[in-house]
This record gives sequence, C-alpha cells and structure tokens, in this order.
Amino acid sequence: MKKQRTILLVDDNPKNLGILGTVLAESEHSLYFAKNGTLALDIVKNKRPDLILLDIMMPDMDGFEVCRRLKQDPLSAEIPIIFLTAKTEKEDVVAGLELGAVDYVTKPFNKKELLTRVNTHLELQATKEELQESIATKDMLFSIIGHDLGNVFCGLQGYTELLKMNENTVKEKENFLQQLSQITDGGYDLLTNLLNWSKSQTGRLQTYSIILVLQDLIYRNVELQRNKADCKEINIFAVVDENIAVFADKNMLDTVLRNLISNAIKFTQKTGVIRVTVEQVENNQVEISVADTGIGIKPEDLDKLFQVNLTRTFGTAGEKGNGLGLVLCKELIEKCDGTIGVESKVGEGSRFYVRLPNGTKK
Repeated sequence: MKKQRTILLVDDNPKNLGILGTVLAESEHSLYFAKNGTLALDIVKNKRPDLILLDIMMPDMDGFEVCRRLKQDPLSAEIPIIFLTAKTEKEDVVAGLELGAVDYVTKPFNKKELLTRVNTHLELQATKEELQESIATKDMLFSIIGHDLGNVFCGLQGYTELLKMNENTVKEKENFLQQLSQITDGGYDLLTNLLNWSKSQTGRLQTYSIILVLQDLIYRNVELQRNKADCKEINIFAVVDENIAVFADKNMLDTVLRNLISNAIKFTQKTGVIRVTVEQVENNQVEISVADTGIGIKPEDLDKLFQVNLTRTFGTAGEKGNGLGLVLCKELIEKCDGTIGVESKVGEGSRFYVRLPNGTKK
C-alpha cells in the first residue's frame, strides 16, 4: 500500500488554487493551500509537506524568497519545490533552479504535464527517503557490530583472564562468573536481534501467525529475565488470564516480549517494580503491557524510540543500549498486524504496550 503524500499549493490567486486543487484531487494525496508566502512558511513548520508547488509572482513575499527561506532551514531544506510561473523567460527558470527548486510548471496549467511532474518528483522524493533510511540502517548495523559486539568480546576476554588468575578468592570468582553470564546473555540477545533485524530489512523474515495462549509465553519470558532483575533488586511479576490468546507469530512475539522486559529492567532503578499485564480491549484486540517505575522518557524523545538512529543510551546501572531492540519490536509487531506504543513521564516510569488481534476462541 502506497503512503499517502502531502502537497502544499501556494498561490495568491484563488482561481489558480482552485484549478490546482481540482487537478491534484485525482492523485488522492492530501492537499494544503496557502495564499501567500508567510502562510506557506507557517504551514511547512507544522505539517512538513512532501512537495511544494510555489507561485513566483506574489505580493509581500515572492516565491524566490519563500524558497530561499525554506532551503536555509534544515527541517525543510529537503522538501522538493516546483515553481509555478506565467513567465517563460530563461532567467527566471534558472534563478529558481539555482535557489534549489527541482522543476517548474508554466501557467496556464496543462493537466497531464502537471500530474506527470508532480508524480515524478513525489516518486523521486520517496526513493531518496528510502535510500537515506537504507544508509541509516547500514550505518546502525555496522556501528552495532563494531562497537556493541566488540564490547561483548572484550568483556568476555577480560573476565576470562581474571578467572585464570590463581590468587582470586572463591567469592571473587563467583562474581566474575556472574559477570560472564550477564555478558553472554546480553551478547546472545544482541546477536539474535541483529539477525532478526537483518532478515526483516532484506525481506527474508517470514511471518507464521497462529493462535497463542499468552499466559505460559509471558510467564516464561518473565522468568528468563528474573536473574537480571534480581541483580538490580527489581520486583518483576506478571498477571495474565489463562484464557486470553492472540493471533501472532510465536517467535516474533517471543522476541518482542524479551526486548520490552529487558528494556524495562535496564531503565528501572534498584528496588523498582515491573508489571506485565494483559487485557482485552476494543476492536477485538488484546493489549500486552510492560510497565515500570523507572526513570521515564523525555517528551521530545518519545517519537524517536522506534526509529533507526545511532544515539546510545545507558541504563540506571550503566547498561549500554543502542535502540535496536525497540526498532525491531515495532517491525515485528507490525508484521503480525499489531501496533506498539508507549506512555511515559520523566521520573515516573514508562508503559510500553502492544496490541494484537484477539485469538481467543468464542
């Protein structure tokens, strides 16, 4: 299914806006209208359209100035601009292209030409965004392989060398073994996430959804993480009705639960609480919730949680994170026709929730 794109139409002549709107209504994209440059700049700040059709000759602020300001702002610099002009002089066309416009259309509008140019630049922009995302994905993958996996092996090597020293006490050796166990578990989780994410990005991750009774699945994942929680004196428990089920891929849901619970432990202080619950909600869906009493998330960071980025985070005990787990969770849940979200306040903890199709037999 193609993503619906947004187009901003800017012209001081209402008749021209009407013609543009009528022609582009056939494209089924969302349209925004502005009758002057100032209004256009305000709309771009709030809506960030995918394409702008911009009239050159306007009072107060002409199209050249609007284009100049948009290209100077990093948040709008990449939006493609097509100039609308009644002029056909070469100098005006060249001036517009030199400012960063990608194309121009002359008035009166030719319907076929207008639609062709608009669709071409929307497709080019979509391709550009896909390429940028692909580059970001590869950058993140190489960063994780080079940094995070490198840290895992450094940790394993370091504690192995310490264990080989004869002067260690029994208590010290027990502590080294515990650290080795934690590093090994973390390395295994990281490697599993990397493999699944790689398959997802290359389209090789197949979905096999079945009816899954949640109680055993959730209890097992909680127990697998209990040792990690105990090390931080965190009380972790689950409340799950034995009759509630979802329709999803077992391996994918297993990965999501492991990542969400591990993430909650990472960002919860010592003696905190993590609660995993399940309930049936509207639209014949089941909601799985992982709530903690941890440090919470800043409002400006909430929208970035499920996006590919290279920002590293650290848990309450210095645990290193790369954000891959949450990115993977979103991709896997969406493959199961579900959704994932988060509610959080700084200092008051977070609640991640997953909604999946109800698999409970009627």
